[in-house]
Amino acid sequence: QAQLVESGGGTVQTGASLRLSCAVSGLAFSRYTMAWFRQTPGKGRDFVGTISGGGRNSEYADSVKGRFTISRDNDKNLVYLEMSDLKPDDTAVYYCASVRSRYSGWTSRVQGNYVYWGQGTQVTVSS
Repeated sequence: QAQLVESGGGTVQTGASLRLSCAVSGLAFSRYTMAWFRQTPGKGRDFVGTISGGGRNSEYADSVKGRFTISRDNDKNLVYLEMSDLKPDDTAVYYCASVRSRYSGWTSRVQGNYVYWGQGTQVTVSS
Protein backbone atom coordinates (compact mmCIF):
# COMPACT_ATOMS: atom_id res chain seq x y z
CA GLN A 1 0.00 0.00 0.00
CA ALA A 2 1.55 3.29 -1.10
CA GLN A 3 1.87 5.99 1.49
CA LEU A 4 2.86 9.63 0.98
CA VAL A 5 3.52 11.84 3.98
CA GLU A 6 4.20 15.56 3.59
CA SER A 7 6.03 17.68 6.14
CA GLY A 8 7.67 21.06 6.45
CA GLY A 9 4.69 23.37 6.26
CA GLY A 10 4.27 26.33 8.57
CA THR A 11 3.66 30.04 8.85
CA VAL A 12 6.22 32.41 7.38
CA GLN A 13 6.40 36.04 6.36
CA THR A 14 6.37 37.39 2.82
CA GLY A 15 9.72 36.88 1.14
CA ALA A 16 10.72 33.94 3.30
CA SER A 17 11.74 30.48 2.16
CA LEU A 18 10.42 27.07 3.12
CA ARG A 19 11.17 23.49 2.13
CA LEU A 20 8.47 20.86 1.98
CA SER A 21 9.27 17.15 2.02
CA CYS A 22 7.24 14.15 0.98
CA ALA A 23 8.26 10.72 2.23
CA VAL A 24 7.06 7.89 0.03
CA SER A 25 6.75 4.21 0.88
CA GLY A 26 5.12 1.15 -0.62
CA LEU A 27 6.07 1.66 -4.25
CA ALA A 28 9.10 1.51 -6.55
CA PHE A 29 9.83 5.18 -6.07
CA SER A 30 12.20 5.78 -8.99
CA ARG A 31 9.57 4.45 -11.41
CA TYR A 32 7.04 7.05 -10.30
CA THR A 33 6.50 10.57 -11.49
CA MET A 34 5.93 12.92 -8.58
CA ALA A 35 4.15 16.24 -8.31
CA TRP A 36 3.10 18.93 -5.90
CA PHE A 37 -0.35 20.51 -5.98
CA ARG A 38 -1.90 23.10 -3.72
CA GLN A 39 -5.41 23.97 -2.65
CA THR A 40 -7.07 26.93 -0.97
CA PRO A 41 -10.51 26.83 0.71
CA GLY A 42 -13.34 26.72 -1.79
CA LYS A 43 -11.07 26.07 -4.76
CA GLY A 44 -9.80 23.03 -6.57
CA ARG A 45 -6.26 21.76 -6.42
CA ASP A 46 -3.81 23.64 -8.60
CA PHE A 47 -0.67 22.23 -10.16
CA VAL A 48 2.60 23.51 -8.70
CA GLY A 49 5.40 21.33 -10.07
CA THR A 50 6.24 17.85 -11.31
CA ILE A 51 9.40 15.78 -11.64
CA SER A 52 10.13 12.65 -13.63
CA GLY A 53 11.11 9.37 -12.01
CA GLY A 54 14.82 9.80 -12.57
CA GLY A 55 14.70 13.50 -11.75
CA ARG A 56 15.87 14.59 -15.18
CA ASN A 57 12.74 16.52 -16.20
CA SER A 58 10.61 18.97 -14.26
CA GLU A 59 7.87 21.47 -14.97
CA TYR A 60 6.35 24.31 -12.99
CA ALA A 61 3.25 26.39 -12.90
CA ASP A 62 3.87 29.88 -14.24
CA SER A 63 2.93 31.35 -10.87
CA VAL A 64 5.87 29.66 -9.12
CA LYS A 65 8.45 29.41 -11.90
CA GLY A 66 11.75 30.85 -10.78
CA ARG A 67 10.76 30.76 -7.10
CA PHE A 68 10.02 27.07 -6.47
CA THR A 69 12.23 24.07 -7.19
CA ILE A 70 11.15 20.44 -7.09
CA SER A 71 13.73 17.74 -6.52
CA ARG A 72 13.90 14.13 -5.41
CA ASP A 73 16.26 11.71 -3.66
CA ASN A 74 15.60 8.25 -5.04
CA ASP A 75 17.89 6.65 -2.47
CA LYS A 76 15.77 8.01 0.38
CA ASN A 77 12.35 7.93 -1.36
CA LEU A 78 11.89 11.63 -0.78
CA VAL A 79 10.62 14.46 -2.95
CA TYR A 80 11.13 18.09 -2.03
CA LEU A 81 9.63 21.44 -2.86
CA GLU A 82 11.98 24.32 -2.17
CA MET A 83 9.98 27.55 -2.01
CA SER A 84 11.57 30.97 -1.98
CA ASP A 85 10.31 34.56 -2.12
CA LEU A 86 7.02 33.38 -0.74
CA LYS A 87 3.94 35.54 -1.24
CA PRO A 88 0.55 35.61 0.51
CA ASP A 89 -0.95 34.07 -2.66
CA ASP A 90 1.16 30.97 -1.98
CA THR A 91 -0.90 30.28 1.14
CA ALA A 92 -2.51 26.86 0.66
CA VAL A 93 -2.49 23.24 1.66
CA TYR A 94 0.26 21.56 -0.34
CA TYR A 95 -0.13 17.97 -1.49
CA CYS A 96 2.36 15.59 -3.03
CA ALA A 97 1.14 13.02 -5.52
CA SER A 98 2.54 10.11 -7.47
CA VAL A 99 1.79 8.03 -10.53
CA ARG A 100 3.65 5.25 -12.32
CA SER A 101 5.70 6.88 -15.06
CA ARG A 102 4.39 6.20 -18.56
CA TYR A 103 7.89 6.38 -20.00
CA SER A 104 11.33 7.56 -18.99
CA GLY A 105 11.35 11.27 -18.34
CA TRP A 106 7.58 11.61 -18.21
CA THR A 107 6.04 14.47 -16.25
CA SER A 108 2.42 15.53 -15.91
CA ARG A 109 0.55 18.64 -14.82
CA VAL A 110 -2.80 16.83 -14.86
CA GLN A 111 -4.28 16.16 -11.44
CA GLY A 112 -6.40 13.30 -12.75
CA ASN A 113 -3.30 11.37 -13.80
CA TYR A 114 -2.11 11.01 -10.22
CA VAL A 115 -3.11 7.93 -8.25
CA TYR A 116 -1.56 8.32 -4.83
CA TRP A 117 -1.85 11.42 -2.65
CA GLY A 118 -0.57 12.59 0.70
CA GLN A 119 -2.69 14.19 3.39
CA GLY A 120 -1.33 17.68 2.78
CA THR A 121 0.66 20.23 4.75
CA GLN A 122 -0.44 23.81 5.42
CA VAL A 123 1.69 26.72 4.25
CA THR A 124 0.65 30.18 5.40
CA VAL A 125 2.42 33.31 4.19
CA SER A 126 1.65 36.44 6.14
CA SER A 127 2.00 39.92 4.70
